[in-house]
Amino acid sequence: MPHATQHADVATADLDSALRGGPFHVALRAAIAARGLPLQRVQHHLSRHGVKVGVTSLSYWQQGARRPQRPESLRAVRALEEILELPEESLIRLLAEPDAGQRSAARSYRSLVEASGVLDQLLAELDCPPDGGLHTLGHHERLRIGARRELAERESHHIVRAHRDGIDRFVAVHHGDRGAVPERMRVHALENCRTGRVRWHRDTGVLAAELLFDTRLRAGDTFLFRYGVEDGTADESRECVRGFDAPGGQYALQVRFDAAALPVRCHRFAQHSAAAPRSGCQDLALSGRHRSVHVVEPRVRAGFLGIGWDWE
Repeated sequence: MPHATQHADVATADLDSALRGGPFHVALRAAIAARGLPLQRVQHHLSRHGVKVGVTSLSYWQQGARRPQRPESLRAVRALEEILELPEESLIRLLAEPDAGQRSAARSYRSLVEASGVLDQLLAELDCPPDGGLHTLGHHERLRIGARRELAERESHHIVRAHRDGIDRFVAVHHGDRGAVPERMRVHALENCRTGRVRWHRDTGVLAAELLFDTRLRAGDTFLFRYGVEDGTADESRECVRGFDAPGGQYALQVRFDAAALPVRCHRFAQHSAAAPRSGCQDLALSGRHRSVHVVEPRVRAGFLGIGWDWE
């Protein structure tokens, strides 16, 4: 018995150290060892939490061969914190820790992690399934940055095709910048739609709005609609990032700046996943007359695409 007690004390000490300093895979491995659970039991507990993760994935995570990245994987990490009796956010925090030269990416990742569970909750309140029944053929998005360097408004023009019968709505999601007040935002249905229910979460600045069509689409039908979100409630904006769950059609993003607040540099970037380093960085020249920059992706891939800018 003394030997077992000593072993438990060492395992607990290793776990405390790993949770403080990371990295993620070391902390996860220490937590599983401290609880004495085989991976099959961990998988069983996750399934009881409604999360499906394979034993192989769990093994890769604790070896450092892979990192949880997808929304389902991030939900699994939150469930693991409860299953392994860890402090809340202790593992998620380690996933969001910045590496040298990747601080801006880490900030975006932390923001996405914080919003991931919230967005699921808002979509559930709007009775929106994970698959909304629409495939995006084209998405043209325009942002206007105001004189206070704030995200003043966002306008989106969607071209979609229904892949099942009975589709009559779309749920738009807007994620405000730091300090955003979503209850003060306004959603405007601009073309071929009308505003339905709107839900928001104050702490993360996430807003979800139901856009109702005036028709029910049949499988194969195409549809065009346009809407805008009037924001202007947050601190200064530094980037716009758009995530894509699956390959799709064309995406175009244009950012226009107020004459009283022009950035010194602009660039495009891409990320394969929320936790991955940014790649494909390319400087963008600000057009003189219209004070704007843009990117066009003829066919999007799963991951993230965005434009960032520096004020000084």
